[in-house]
Amino acid sequence: MPNAPRKPRAASHDSPGLVASSEAIEPSEAIDSSKAIEPSEAIDSSKAIEPSEAIDSSRAIDPAEPIAPSEPVDPDVDLSVPAQRRELADGQAPVLAAVAIGGALGAAARYGASLLWPTAAGAFPWTTLLVNVTGCAVIGVFMVLITDVWTVHRLVRPFFGTGVLGGFTTFSTYAVDVQHLIESDEAGTGLAHLAATVVAALAAVWCSASLTRRLISRRQR
Repeated sequence: MPNAPRKPRAASHDSPGLVASSEAIEPSEAIDSSKAIEPSEAIDSSKAIEPSEAIDSSRAIDPAEPIAPSEPVDPDVDLSVPAQRRELADGQAPVLAAVAIGGALGAAARYGASLLWPTAAGAFPWTTLLVNVTGCAVIGVFMVLITDVWTVHRLVRPFFGTGVLGGFTTFSTYAVDVQHLIESDEAGTGLAHLAATVVAALAAVWCSASLTRRLISRRQR
């Protein structure tokens, strides 16, 4: 009898050929083929939109930089704007008037003092020194009274403090006196006036304020 055809044997798991043919689809190789979309690589590819870079790109609007205010910083009033004209008329006009009137009175008093006690050319300007020291002493007393003792009208301080005392004391005459003394070859006298005015004015306002507070505290006991 002719030999019957042999049935193909079932492939054994130990067959080397099968093992070799299965290497193309081994699980380990499938995992290796996923490296193109690994999470780490996906994160690396997102560097173009990292939050840190977004923060760096916002430096043009850094909160630390000053922001232009919605209101004008300059206290000057634009009279061409009706709202600012009303603001001037309602709130600032009385203050400006008080300062102007007080300043005129103070300047007139200083001018009168210069007429009563004129200073000769090249001499020490005692009148200017006494005017400035007296004004500083008075303002020391005045500020203690209106802050610690009295409740005064809102126009008293601009009228007397800024207006009268501001017009009575002088920095411009003081500077001009020093300049004239130096130009007249009296540099020693000019420098003495320069230093004496500063020291005496500060001492006057401190002493007057301190003495006024002591007198007030004694009366309140």
